Amino acid sequence: MSLGPKRPTFKPTPYGYTRRSRGIPRWLLLLITGIVLGAGGVLFLQRSYGPQRLTAEQSEQLRTDLHTANLESQRLSVEADKIRAEIKQARQDQQEQAARAEQLRKQVADMAAGVSSLIEAIPPDPRGTSPGIRSADMVSRDGGVDYRILLIQDLPEGQTEIPALRGQIKLIAQGVYPNGNTAYVELVEQPLDMGRYIALEGRAELPNKAFRPRQVTIQITGEGSDKIIATRTIRVTG
Repeated sequence: MSLGPKRPTFKPTPYGYTRRSRGIPRWLLLLITGIVLGAGGVLFLQRSYGPQRLTAEQSEQLRTDLHTANLESQRLSVEADKIRAEIKQARQDQQEQAARAEQLRKQVADMAAGVSSLIEAIPPDPRGTSPGIRSADMVSRDGGVDYRILLIQDLPEGQTEIPALRGQIKLIAQGVYPNGNTAYVELVEQPLDMGRYIALEGRAELPNKAFRPRQVTIQITGEGSDKIIATRTIRVTG
């Protein structure tokens, strides 16, 4: 009769000895768990921070916006080409205008030189004043007097320009009435503003058609003064 507990008896098999079966290794469980967690994290990041998938309506709206942007880009490109063409044309016009202005400047310079030569050729005012009344014509016609007057300022020695002269010019006619009475009639009084020279031309109506002018006295005064700085008497023709 046995006194202790029974122990299992070892029984060999034809294939050798046997061992008790074991569960899934721990390292394999950790690997599978890591893969699952990693995949879940990737999905979470994509949904939370990654680009979201567009709906069909959003995709259509995006295509429409892109098409509109493309059309606007084409319009702006055409507009830019038009502006560049306008700028090019404006520059060309500016160059042509500059060339024309230079040509006109040369013509004016040539004309000024010609005028200077003509001025030098005109006989001086007999009184030797400046401005000088170099020439004048007075013609009586149809109850009035037609006049043409050329005034010239002398250039100071060594100068090419002269200050403007401002003042008054007055025309006074001396003549007779049919009864033989002599009279003086003021025909014209007007402002004067001249540079190197000025040509005045006009017509003065006689206040009395019976008056017969014989001569006209030209008087020039400075601005703000009654002092006569130039005068000349011209016989009336006609």
